[in-house]
Amino acid sequence: MAKPSNSLDQRTFDKLRRLYIIALSTIALSVVISQILIRTHLSGQESDSTVINVAGRQRMLSQKLTKDIVSLSSETNLENKRLLKDKIKATLHLWELSHYALQNGNDSLGLPKKNSPKIIAKFKLLNPVFDTINTASKSIIDKIEKEPLVPIAAYASDIEKVKTNEDDFLVMMDNIVNEYDIEADEKVEWLGQLELWLTALTLLILLGEFLFIFWPAAKSVKSTLSNLLQAEKQAKKMAFDADELSNSKEKSIKELRALSRAMDDTLLFARILPSGSVVHMGNKFSRLFKVPKFNESGMFWNILSRVESEQLALESLISKFKKTGWQGEVKATTKDNKDIWLEMAIIPYSPTEEKSELLIIASEITERKTGQLEIHRLTAQSFEEKMNQQKIISSKIIENQEKEQSRIAKDVHDGIGQMLTGLKYNLESIDTKDLKKTNAKIEHLKALTTDIIKGVRTATFNLTPPELADHGIVPAITKLTQELARLTGNKIIFFNKTNFNLRLDSLTEINIYRITQEAINNAIKYADSTHILVSLSHSENILSIVIDDNGKGFDPEKIKNVKNADGGMGMTFMRERIKYIEGRLFLNSEIGRGTRVTLNIPLS
Repeated sequence: MAKPSNSLDQRTFDKLRRLYIIALSTIALSVVISQILIRTHLSGQESDSTVINVAGRQRMLSQKLTKDIVSLSSETNLENKRLLKDKIKATLHLWELSHYALQNGNDSLGLPKKNSPKIIAKFKLLNPVFDTINTASKSIIDKIEKEPLVPIAAYASDIEKVKTNEDDFLVMMDNIVNEYDIEADEKVEWLGQLELWLTALTLLILLGEFLFIFWPAAKSVKSTLSNLLQAEKQAKKMAFDADELSNSKEKSIKELRALSRAMDDTLLFARILPSGSVVHMGNKFSRLFKVPKFNESGMFWNILSRVESEQLALESLISKFKKTGWQGEVKATTKDNKDIWLEMAIIPYSPTEEKSELLIIASEITERKTGQLEIHRLTAQSFEEKMNQQKIISSKIIENQEKEQSRIAKDVHDGIGQMLTGLKYNLESIDTKDLKKTNAKIEHLKALTTDIIKGVRTATFNLTPPELADHGIVPAITKLTQELARLTGNKIIFFNKTNFNLRLDSLTEINIYRITQEAINNAIKYADSTHILVSLSHSENILSIVIDDNGKGFDPEKIKNVKNADGGMGMTFMRERIKYIEGRLFLNSEIGRGTRVTLNIPLS
């Protein structure tokens, strides 16, 4: 009887599969055809809004062009006349570009060359008027560019042409815009009709599939369910026979006991009660911890360790996971105080329906764990060494700051202070009765005052510049390069490639400024360079500053190999500053071919 039943099921499912394939394929085909038709039509409408916008803009541009040209006739100021001419030129360019793009198409403006015969005819009528205005406008521009002081009478006739033809252009352009709008509405209406027809076709296909595919399929499924109900009755009879399988449970228990004996000699294996009492201890467990194999009076955690904290940890594990099981690492201590690490699994197990036990299966991982702990120790030691090195760098930074403050104080005392003292003595020594000597001393005092002002500016320039706090990094670097070029005589140029003008966090700006200042000073002091180029550019996420010089260069590997205070602290400070603002610093140099320092700072 089984064979005919299987044959019936196979035939039924083969038939259902064929019916569903036909139904789904038909629906898919109708959807694909609908999408092709709709997308084909939509592709023709993609540029309609752009065309209408550009055509409408032509009227505005024509009015603006006429307004600016008429304004020329009353403008007497030469500068204002030049500005009006430039505005007319820009408007004329856009007006002319859009006019030809509407007729011939333009990819950059998104205009296709798809005009209807009506619009082509309207453009033919419009073109002479357009050409007249265009020619007159260009004539006005040419005359003003050749001779800015040309009298208004020289292009009065051209202005009159523009004014005369403007109304005709606006009326004709308005007709073209209206025609574009009418044609766009007609396309939308046709698309609506197409969607209506496609919806009706889809509904018709679904009705046909229901009558000829899904309804017959439902009848087949009903017949199949009837056969399944009959099979259920047979399954109930088979379930009754399944009770005989319970007799195999005792056999499984015997096999488990045999497996337990095998595990005794191969694994760290034990059986305990959920309370923690030991039922059986495997041979390897017994030998490792020196306990009898059967020790029902002992608790498992007392056998594995003599350390109270370890006992409490094992007791907590068994109590918490006696129903769900657990796997992980535990620490144990033998009777001779030897530390043992075990990778242990706790497995709930029921030898009978009334009794439950826990299987303990473990493997010794003392060597592996010891290695892991040693790696952890070495890692901690390495971290401590890095921290000590960072402390040395920090102390050098502080020391360098103290030296810089001392240098500034010395400059003020030895330079500005001495000059102020000399100024005081010279003022006190002036004898107003001796006019000749008085005039000579006044001239000397003027020169001395100039030197004092220059010294004050130099000292304050080495401190944080006011441009940095008031206007940002770009004005500060601009001022830095100008002042250093003036003070040193070197040619130092700053080039803002991408016109960056954003403000950054104040700490970020001061660190960028100090790194740039250090790089330029290095190029001046140590590279013997005469030309330095500082270029700035940015993208959406990165601000990049590049300092190039034509100096003698050096070997970057020697700088990398410098340790602690043996030299190269300027580069160390630069790297510490760039690390503080989460940026990156790249140093490229070659002996005899100059040096390039690149800073990349994240903007987000």
